Amino acid sequence: ALRKGSDLEKAFATAALVYNNYADPEGKLSKAETKSLLQSQFGHFMQGQENKPKYQEIISSLDEESENKINFEDFMILLVSLTLMSDLLQEIKNLKTTK
Repeated sequence: ALRKGSDLEKAFATAALVYNNYADPEGKLSKAETKSLLQSQFGHFMQGQENKPKYQEIISSLDEESENKINFEDFMILLVSLTLMSDLLQEIKNLKTTK
């Protein structure tokens, strides 16, 4: 469907597909499943973030009431938040500006 889509569209479509593969029939994930999915599929961006207060806040919120469910929109907000605070994002930016 996205054969002619931009790289950014394909990236978001991939995130949606991964989420949907893990989601329950109602299209939701438990907080525990969300944490596991983020750590397994987005581990490089999360690596080294353990001491950052915002990272700790996000992860601890997933540990609280871990059976509660989140929807796709909330998942994407978490994903973008973790990406924005990632050291890997800064490394990517530095590579782009040095070219």
